[in-house]
Amino acid sequence: MKLVRYGNPGKEKPGLIDSDGKLRDLSGVVPDIGPAQLGQVMLTRLRKTNPAKLPLVRGTPRFGCPVAHVGKFIAIGLNYADHAAESGMPIPKEPIVFTKATSCIQGPNDPVMLPKGSKKSDWEVELGVVIGERARYVSQKDALAYVAGYCVVNDVSEREYQLERGSQWDKGKGCDTFGPIGPWLVTPDEFENVHRLDMWLDLNGQRMQTGNTKTMIFNVPKLVSYVSQFMTLLPGDVITTGTPPGVGMGMKPPVFLKKGDVMTLGIQGLGEQRQVVVPFKA
Repeated sequence: MKLVRYGNPGKEKPGLIDSDGKLRDLSGVVPDIGPAQLGQVMLTRLRKTNPAKLPLVRGTPRFGCPVAHVGKFIAIGLNYADHAAESGMPIPKEPIVFTKATSCIQGPNDPVMLPKGSKKSDWEVELGVVIGERARYVSQKDALAYVAGYCVVNDVSEREYQLERGSQWDKGKGCDTFGPIGPWLVTPDEFENVHRLDMWLDLNGQRMQTGNTKTMIFNVPKLVSYVSQFMTLLPGDVITTGTPPGVGMGMKPPVFLKKGDVMTLGIQGLGEQRQVVVPFKA
């Protein structure tokens, strides 16, 4: 299934994308796509729904984040060896874990706003993992049973805040609008292997990032298991799993986002995003 939330910010309705790529309204079946709808029992019920019997949504409404009420937005750093190299950092021996503020979460096509005084804002296409069941000290062998689905994340980052203003990456990761998620939450049954997905990002029509999830240092089962050793993961939590090479910081000379830039990005089977960069506005 491809589950979505559509409509104006704060007023999104649940929906799904049918086999013809058409948007269907799910609000007669569930009130939202959030923690209560992400467990296996509810997902099984949704799979039994006949999309042809759901109301067709006309027009091209805005897509919001496909998961309502995200509790934790966990990120993994330097999870692609070639990205670590372009960043001038060693390949990590254990996953690097940091957080993105949930207040940065937005729809996949909403504008990205530069923080006040920003000079080094950057892009990162990433595979997002949405938790569907409470996970605490889970094994790698069992980890995928706790996953509700996958999505595209743009881990927008302000590099000066992240790397030059102390040791905590979080400051450059959670600025308002720095967490576009979606357009869809895609359930695991849609994939033969989530570790074989092409991913890409263009800036103003020029290809910047080209990668594949097969080159992750730590795969999805390892990451879910690892993070669950340090915190309890709850339904609706999102783990974004790192980016392939091609970020602006790694260019020679570096390239950073400016007003009017357009980012387009996507992952095979998970849909595409498009964001226009806008200046800071109070």
